[in-house]
Amino acid sequence: MHVPANRFKRAITNGELQIGLWSQLANPVSAEVIADAGFDYVVIDAEHAPNDVLSVMPQLQIIDRTTTSTTVRLPWNDMVLAKRYLDIGTQTLLIPFVESVEEAKRAASYVRYPPTGVRGVASMHRANRYGRIADYLYAADAEICLLVQVETKRALDQLEEIAAVDGIDGVFIGPSDLAASMGHLGNPAHPEVQEAILGVPERMRQVGKPVGTLSPAEEQARRYIDAGFIFVSVGSDLALLASGTSALSAKYR
Repeated sequence: MHVPANRFKRAITNGELQIGLWSQLANPVSAEVIADAGFDYVVIDAEHAPNDVLSVMPQLQIIDRTTTSTTVRLPWNDMVLAKRYLDIGTQTLLIPFVESVEEAKRAASYVRYPPTGVRGVASMHRANRYGRIADYLYAADAEICLLVQVETKRALDQLEEIAAVDGIDGVFIGPSDLAASMGHLGNPAHPEVQEAILGVPERMRQVGKPVGTLSPAEEQARRYIDAGFIFVSVGSDLALLASGTSALSAKYR
């Protein structure tokens, strides 16, 4: 038995466009519904959704049986949280609110075993198939994908330096928080914000790292794709449920 290959990591490293869905419903049934919808990846949100280790694990168990890849967004750039989510089998982590090279380096150290990192060592957990993957300690690092979230003006000013940190596999641009940081709270579509976002792929090409983002608006999402964003989440299960139920109700009012 071997460490599972991280399809998502290979795809974005090779420049293959990945279309994803944000998952905020924190429920294994909803995870099962969206798992076979045809998305390349699903982001299970543990920052702004009521998820924790115990709720994320069954969602991973369901989605991992399909061809859809999973990413988990942690609540914070924290060594203990990273360790716990890696041990339950997460292979791609999205770390929010990374604003400096030092914070990026810390994140990279949290997902690697010593001597290159500080990830805690356990002999038996879901990630090593409860001890059945004999070489897990030596093979795991290569299949971990670490994405850091650039979502403030301060972070954007240091984009190239953050992305170039060894162990960072990609950068995710958070439009809403970036807009707030730039003085446009609640308006990520503001021209100043959009100009900054659309300029990111060209800056990232100089570093050789892929970049992703999120947009529920199709026209905007396609603009991001055309600009060179490699992984783009185009909606969320929560938004689809809210808009769908509101539209159905409105038909009978």
